[in-house]
Amino acid sequence: MYGDTAAIHGLAGQLRTRAGEIRDAATQLADAIEEVAWAGVAAEAMRGQTGTQVAALRHTAVLHDDAADALDQHADRVAQLQQLIAAIEEKATQLVGAATSRIADLGGDLLDPVDDLLASFLPPPPGHLAWLSVDLPGLS
Repeated sequence: MYGDTAAIHGLAGQLRTRAGEIRDAATQLADAIEEVAWAGVAAEAMRGQTGTQVAALRHTAVLHDDAADALDQHADRVAQLQQLIAAIEEKATQLVGAATSRIADLGGDLLDPVDDLLASFLPPPPGHLAWLSVDLPGLS
């Protein structure tokens, strides 16, 4: 299956860390605005512009958090699909093995068409997404 869930969760963690750094920068900038002793029209314009920048930084931090959440959800879905693929792969391997064993026991006489189908199954590579579309008798 495609996707390294640990790496995906790691990227989500990096985004959350960056969101925290951006939030801290916004807080520092907001605090710095409050500490400016300067007064007048220009000072108020500076405070307004800087306030806009603080809001933009905070919004950017939220977007980073949202992206991290989306990555975590994606990693969880990848893990679910990997588990499903593994289960399908294991069940198919059992079915094929049992059919092959039955055919060997019969010595090729009176072959069951289902066993013949199972024994001739060519599996996708291990962990491949194609396992999700495998259709074998007894697999459901």
